[in-house]
Amino acid sequence: MHTITLSPRFSETDALGHINNTVVPVWFEEARTPIFRCFVPSLDHREWNLILAGFKVDYLLPTYYGQDVVITTGVNQVGNSSLKIWHQASQGGKVVARAEVAMVHYDYGEEKPVRIPDEIREALGPLLGDKPWIEPSHFTE
Repeated sequence: MHTITLSPRFSETDALGHINNTVVPVWFEEARTPIFRCFVPSLDHREWNLILAGFKVDYLLPTYYGQDVVITTGVNQVGNSSLKIWHQASQGGKVVARAEVAMVHYDYGEEKPVRIPDEIREALGPLLGDKPWIEPSHFTE
């Protein structure tokens, strides 16, 4: 797993005084940088080989300007050509948002997914970790 700390900017607030909902996915993208480096160590966009295949975010509590946000990121599944990533954002010791992301290792020239090489799988090793929450049941007894 990987953790970063961000300081919300005043410009990221909305009319209600909260951090705008469009900002949190940008923070989560920033937190994926160590994963991006496993695939493209230079982060050179001309060598990019990942696509975002899916993104689900849950906003649990408002997030505010003036207090740092801690984002924890992990990879909880590596498939043949895809991986599942989770993010959790906390402020003041409370979880304020979380997300699940699906990314695909992709050959843009061939326009198709490609197998994640063993050396990338090894590089992802330190980032492996189960998401810290359990999905709520939508069924009641």
